[in-house]
Amino acid sequence: MKIFIDTADTAELKKAFDTGLVDGCTTNPSLIAKAGRDFKEVIAEICKMTDGPVSAEVASTDYETMLKEGRVLADIAQNVVVKLPLTWDGLKTCSDLTADNIKTNVTLCFTAQQAWLAAKAGATYISPFIGRLDDLGMDGMELIAEIRALYDAHGYETEVLAASIRSAAHVKDCAIVGADVATIPPSVFNKLLYHPLTANGLDAFEKDWASTGQSIL
Repeated sequence: MKIFIDTADTAELKKAFDTGLVDGCTTNPSLIAKAGRDFKEVIAEICKMTDGPVSAEVASTDYETMLKEGRVLADIAQNVVVKLPLTWDGLKTCSDLTADNIKTNVTLCFTAQQAWLAAKAGATYISPFIGRLDDLGMDGMELIAEIRALYDAHGYETEVLAASIRSAAHVKDCAIVGADVATIPPSVFNKLLYHPLTANGLDAFEKDWASTGQSIL
């Protein structure tokens, strides 16, 4: 399963990309607003950090304007993925951009039937929001499993990009049920490595080694 970082904070992104473990990035209007910077400038900067996919979302909701915005965003860099809402106009825009060989990420998915329509529209990625479903007492992971089964049964190439991830356990479960990608906030990415027994064990090893007075170098 690939790892994308879900942020428009370029400083956080640089730290994540420096690990060599991150495959791409997703952004959305809320993250851009939080960054407080020019949208296209941020996307261009992120695209220079990685050869991987960088999702940039359109701002409009009508077909004609979304199509124009999508083409403008795609011109920023070759690795831009145009992010579109899961609406009829969004799916129509997705079909047209796909026909132009522009990659797309259809977002705000909450049902398997929505994911099916996005795949039929040629979406490169579908973004089911598991955390928001869990907030309503529903099972977000069940949605990932349903989409995976549907896509595999019919041979759709659209990749399942698990979004709205709230915990390291979410990431692990997404990998188990077959998500192609998990897009993760920096705070969750930083928790993937940590376990108290690892930290305590390393501390003990360092103390024991220091007591020997030796040096490998």
